[in-house]
Amino acid sequence: MLFPENIGNRLSIDEVALTNGELYTIVTNKEGKGKKGSLLAMIEGTKVEEISPILGKLSEDQRSSVSEVTLDMAPHMARIIRESFPHATQVLDRFHVQQLVTEALQEIRIELRREALKRE
Repeated sequence: MLFPENIGNRLSIDEVALTNGELYTIVTNKEGKGKKGSLLAMIEGTKVEEISPILGKLSEDQRSSVSEVTLDMAPHMARIIRESFPHATQVLDRFHVQQLVTEALQEIRIELRREALKRE
């Protein structure tokens, strides 16, 4: 499903698992704040070869008008954005950044605990 009338200059892209492990890529207009008219695209699959051609159906002017896309750190999502919205800045979503920082702090905490135990 593609709803070109819902495009905006700030988008979000993410994948979602529905029933029975079906994966979909969801593209939303951030200005819609999740309300009616926010959904730009809901595409079955997550591969670049599945997503880029659908988003490529948007006009060149529409795709060029996108200035920012928020995404997770998946390399395939970054490639989809580069191909589909070449003028957009890619912004990593705060959830995934926070998750990375938390994991790094946990590793440091474990290492410091091991060192403290060795000194005892």
